[in-house]
Amino acid sequence: MSTKAFASQADLEEKKVTFAQLSEHAWAYTAEGDPNTGIIIGDDAVLVADTQATPAMAADVIRRIREVTDKPIQYVVLTHYHAVRVLGASAYQPQQIIASQDTYDLIVERGEADKASEIGRFPRLFRNVETVPAGMTWPTMTFTGKMTLWLGKLEVQLLQLGRGHTKGDTVVWLPGEKTLLSGDLVEFDATPYAGDAYFQDWPQTLDNITALKPQALVPGRGPALKGDAQVQAGLEATRSFIRDVWTNVQAGVAAGQDLNAVYKATYAALKPKYGHWVIFDHCMPFDVTRCYDEATQYRDPRVWTAERDQQMWATLEG
Repeated sequence: MSTKAFASQADLEEKKVTFAQLSEHAWAYTAEGDPNTGIIIGDDAVLVADTQATPAMAADVIRRIREVTDKPIQYVVLTHYHAVRVLGASAYQPQQIIASQDTYDLIVERGEADKASEIGRFPRLFRNVETVPAGMTWPTMTFTGKMTLWLGKLEVQLLQLGRGHTKGDTVVWLPGEKTLLSGDLVEFDATPYAGDAYFQDWPQTLDNITALKPQALVPGRGPALKGDAQVQAGLEATRSFIRDVWTNVQAGVAAGQDLNAVYKATYAALKPKYGHWVIFDHCMPFDVTRCYDEATQYRDPRVWTAERDQQMWATLEG
């Protein structure tokens, strides 16, 4: 038997939600390290980035939006394909669900497997999972590189600034307010999940975000960041974690160690610096496994299935 409960199956504690305004048109729905949702309230419509994991959970986001505006929720943006980010989409009844073409391709390739995997790992994040409609959540509109939406006179840019958390990562950028919704490319006081990541690309992608000079940022997890100092701290902490995992795993691979040995050494090396971050013990087996893959023979992430999850956990934590 594994000494640790699988992934986050033992995590049952409800989190306190905060709904706060970050700039003139941007709001952040955050929940103590649970997945965040970003909201843009334009002149004539609302955009929601990352939907929560189920329609029942999305209903709480909608309730808070309705406390500040009655404008229609016209757009849902999927910053990437993970189930915990997309399965609540139907609740918003948006006119368009927008994602990068790369994200669409990943849903085609691995959406069903990923959904089963994620629900098994972290049941609390899929509250009332029976409210999710059958099948996948499909974008109605895709783009490559850059897409601009106008919510009245408000310019909203959807940008692919590089691979990192996934191949399809998209950020939502308000150039007039220097406000960014980063999805899981940036985390704050929360461990980046990197099971589908590109470790060698991610730091450069963070540099590309830095070059925009955001003054407010909604990370994928953790509190919203306001002002240059907080934003830079979030970017730097995420960058250093990704680099530290890569450096340790690469050293182990170069020394001819197997995955189990590399995992134990990397975990021990990172625990003092990052062990207090939310979901550290949850993420590390997935992160190191993906990093080991990338450092050895798999340039692109392999599909996680519920079965592969359990095998990996038994190998590393058994």
